[in-house]
Amino acid sequence: MLTLLRRRRATINTDMLTEKNPVNKNAEAVSRRTFCVQACQTASCLALGSLAQACGGGGGSAPSNVPQLSIVNGSVSGATVVVQVDSASPLAAVGGAAQVRSSGGVFLVSRTAQDTFTALTATCTHETCTITGFDSSAYICPCHGSRFNTTGRVLNGPATTALRTFATQFSNNVLTISL
Repeated sequence: MLTLLRRRRATINTDMLTEKNPVNKNAEAVSRRTFCVQACQTASCLALGSLAQACGGGGGSAPSNVPQLSIVNGSVSGATVVVQVDSASPLAAVGGAAQVRSSGGVFLVSRTAQDTFTALTATCTHETCTITGFDSSAYICPCHGSRFNTTGRVLNGPATTALRTFATQFSNNVLTISL
């Protein structure tokens, strides 16, 4: 009897591997189909991911050797950001520029005359990267290379919209940015 059971078990195992068992053959085909579908989906996702990364959202290339803005801290007082401008500040001389950080936001500030400053949002209008570079008289976005002059106007894209400006006042070495 034991021999008969062993033969029956061997026949069942052999049948499962051959065409005698159509259910198993169908399961094998579905398994291949599922594998192929999933492999194609994976390959498509990888290709689209690479394409999207290469596109980078609209052109331009990130500059690699742009001088970084100095960082100056400001404090919020009511609806203004207050910045002390002393002789050691990057904003002490005409033509100076800095990134001003405060709880009210991050701003690009440049000194355009003895008592005149401009303050702009530090958020690039292309893809909302924080602008960190300044070369001569242009702010430069590190993500795709958009360039803006000190009044916020676009000099080179891919950005097409100017940076938001904020009113400023300067008196007794204190710069006030109105929010």
